[in-house]
Amino acid sequence: MNLGNCPQCGKLYVLNLRGMCSNCIKDIERQYEECSQYLRENRGTTITDLSAVTGVSIKQITTFIREGRISIANAPNMGYPCEVCGTIIRDSNMCDSCRSRLTKDIRNAYNDNDASKNNQADKTQGAYRVVDKFRDN
Repeated sequence: MNLGNCPQCGKLYVLNLRGMCSNCIKDIERQYEECSQYLRENRGTTITDLSAVTGVSIKQITTFIREGRISIANAPNMGYPCEVCGTIIRDSNMCDSCRSRLTKDIRNAYNDNDASKNNQADKTQGAYRVVDKFRDN
């Protein structure tokens, strides 16, 4: 029998697909029901208002949205925080500015890596030419 400690409460439980004890699973389901019920009645709410009214953390509400359990398609003011800067977004993990900055940083790192490889290749080729010149004589 596989046992583990629940990441939510720390109690010992039999390992399952959800990765937490049955009491914490019930608690999360209760939080989900509270959130979904409030959203049905108040479509124009924001994530901070939802968290304040229901007592469910913004992190847990974000998890519900990312799992697809809470749809934000019919909630025009609902969004969740960007993983990098915290700006409220409606899709993906990052806002557009963080995504473009990450893309730019990756492109610069790739270009710097290519430039250093080219410099090393040029230095190496030049050294081999000198050595080859001496070997021919």
